[in-house]
Amino acid sequence: MLPPAYRRAFALLRLPFSLFLMPVFWFGLSALREPFSWGRAAAAFAILHLLVYPASNGYNSYYDRDEGSIGGLAAPPPVTPELIHLVWLFETLALLAALLLGWPFAAMVVVYILISRAYSYEGIRLKKYPLLSTVVVVVFQGAFTFLMAQVGAGASQAQLFEASNLQLALVSTLFLCGSYPLTQIYQHQEDARRGDRTLSLRLGIRGTFGFAAGGLLAGAALMALTYWQRQEPRSLLLFLVATGPVVALFGRWAWLAWRDPALANFTWTMRMNKVSSVCLSLAFMAILLLRG
Repeated sequence: MLPPAYRRAFALLRLPFSLFLMPVFWFGLSALREPFSWGRAAAAFAILHLLVYPASNGYNSYYDRDEGSIGGLAAPPPVTPELIHLVWLFETLALLAALLLGWPFAAMVVVYILISRAYSYEGIRLKKYPLLSTVVVVVFQGAFTFLMAQVGAGASQAQLFEASNLQLALVSTLFLCGSYPLTQIYQHQEDARRGDRTLSLRLGIRGTFGFAAGGLLAGAALMALTYWQRQEPRSLLLFLVATGPVVALFGRWAWLAWRDPALANFTWTMRMNKVSSVCLSLAFMAILLLRG
């Protein structure tokens, strides 16, 4: 049992929120056309979603010290020194576990952790720069994580660097490019107070929805092209069917927030995150299980 101070700090690791990043992992596995190790894949999933991502969330909270709602927590507890202790513990466990899967996967985990720290650390704080921070997030939470999942599962170099696989990795980045500003849309006041000129803050509420739609459409178009090139029409059909609720919810939210900016709030953002995470994960899991 953790002491009370550590239990309060533990909430800021936001483990449930880390699961919103599941779709990229399943997307990476679903793109593999060679056999892979399900045991390695399960271990990589646990390392990323139960250790690496929570440590990243905690590190971000340690430096942001948000007073309002943040991803996964409507009312975050105050930041205390115990939080950084948990971050160090989770990062250490992640690195030790990653080494068991081989140095390539461990090296990618190290790079991800360092980039995550640079994003939040007050001495660097990439988050202050709207375009740079967006590029860093969509690349490392998109294509880089897509490939990291494949490396963790034991994919061969030939599979990793196959043209169509790299195209799908780019799709994951385009999807992140569309969804990432939406995660910032309710934090404009907090970000402005800290001096973080996020992309969503620069775009405004209407601009954020327009930018998101453009990124998601670009990703869907490239995905359709790639699945057609790979002669996998069933994969495209499964994706379109499973993501119908996401499109419907996004359209409704954009329409309502366009007329009433107050609806670009925490509640709607978390609803969008949950629905998109579940639907995308189901789509890619179905593609993976029905492959062949």
